[in-house]
Amino acid sequence: MEYGTSGFRQNYGKNSFSRRPKPQEVGFDLKKPDWAKIQLVRFQKNFFKEDAMSKRRSNTEIEEHQRSKEITVKGLNVPRPVYNFTEINFPPSILQKIKEKGFTAPTSIQAQSWPIVMSGLDLIGIAQTGSGKTLAYLLPGLVHISAQPRLEKNDGPIVLVICPTRELSIQVQEISADFCQTCRLRSVCIYGGSSKGPQIRELNRGVEIVIATPGRLLDFLSMDITNLKRCTYLVLDEADRMLDMGFEPQIRKIIEQIRPDRQTLMYSATWPKDVQNLASAFLTNPIQVNIGKLTLQASHQIQQIIHVCMEAEKSQKLRDLLHELCSQRDNKSLIFTDKKVTCDHLVRELRREGFFVSGIHGDKNQYEREHVLNEFRSGKCSILIATDVASRGLGKHLFI
Repeated sequence: MEYGTSGFRQNYGKNSFSRRPKPQEVGFDLKKPDWAKIQLVRFQKNFFKEDAMSKRRSNTEIEEHQRSKEITVKGLNVPRPVYNFTEINFPPSILQKIKEKGFTAPTSIQAQSWPIVMSGLDLIGIAQTGSGKTLAYLLPGLVHISAQPRLEKNDGPIVLVICPTRELSIQVQEISADFCQTCRLRSVCIYGGSSKGPQIRELNRGVEIVIATPGRLLDFLSMDITNLKRCTYLVLDEADRMLDMGFEPQIRKIIEQIRPDRQTLMYSATWPKDVQNLASAFLTNPIQVNIGKLTLQASHQIQQIIHVCMEAEKSQKLRDLLHELCSQRDNKSLIFTDKKVTCDHLVRELRREGFFVSGIHGDKNQYEREHVLNEFRSGKCSILIATDVASRGLGKHLFI
């Protein structure tokens, strides 16, 4: 068992989390276009103009800055990082929105990624959750869209963001919708576990950005609800997580439907062999940006306390800790389990003891999920129990 200032973690039973696709799943009958026989319309993807201040910096100064920010870069002719928002040539509407949001300086992944992506290059970004990677790929995507011909009837999206879970896809959509409004663009989030009707209606209206989980996107492609003929900017967000969940066949099938000269960005928290293989297959001469270590590291801002106990003692140890935590009015506790059945069991048991507790896992519908998150965020519920599928990026979704 582990308890830190950001929550509580405990393993119950054997790990049963697995999401392995079956060959007969919807969408696997999609035919790969013969791109060699298709006349592709050329598109613009290089928009970067280096700022005069950036040009004057020496290589030594740049290298020292990268060391101080734990930025390492692999690739040829890598554009220099920007130090502040005025050094990147975003349109005034985006810069004004950044100012309104209260951002004071780019994060490390943004500072190094923006010049690369705005130059039209493929990118591999290795950075932890909460590093600011969403805006690292989203804002250049808005610039990319603005330079392309307007969508016509039955056109699919120009920008496609593929995410492993609906939680992450919804989080990305919230950020996207905010900036899209500024640029008079449209985005939609499509994911499983929710009604198809509203998502289909949004797609039929025409959207420049689609943020999707692999299964629901393949479903809509096979139904001819949308297509990827106009897609020239592809983002794979949390690629390692998608492969862990068994989505590699779906990802490969989706990418087959996108023109090969697209711009492709891949973001991942880790850099295992299977993610490297996927990058080799679908990115062209990518520049790799690493922020911090390549292996997952515990945050230095979180105090971790390890409680060693016998299996039979775990349940009571958990209750003792929760009583201690809940004795202070504003404390909240987040417990992760590896099974949905364990999540539901703990919710029932703790409620019997008078705790204000709710649970979230993959079998909950979207209304239930949002209701539970709002209860926890507002403080009406002081304990949230979540399965691993809901754990990644959950803290950011709850508190920001």
